[in-house]
Amino acid sequence: MAKPRIVCNPKIMVGKPTIEGTRLTVELILEKLAEGHPVEELLYAYPRLTREGIQAALEYAADIFRAGQTVSVFRKAA
Repeated sequence: MAKPRIVCNPKIMVGKPTIEGTRLTVELILEKLAEGHPVEELLYAYPRLTREGIQAALEYAADIFRAGQTVSVFRKAA
């Protein structure tokens, strides 16, 4: 099986980066992982998602940082 790729298609999820063959955005996967959802939970919740797809999303995010394409996010102090 070929390794999943991250694709951007303006007709799918308004062009956001998604895991190939799904409508799952890299953003969604990263948010769920950051919130502490275990990989097994994501695989159960999204049947088309694979471990390889999650890995592809993480690699894509790392590539963005490596390329210096980051966005500053400021949070208000509580």
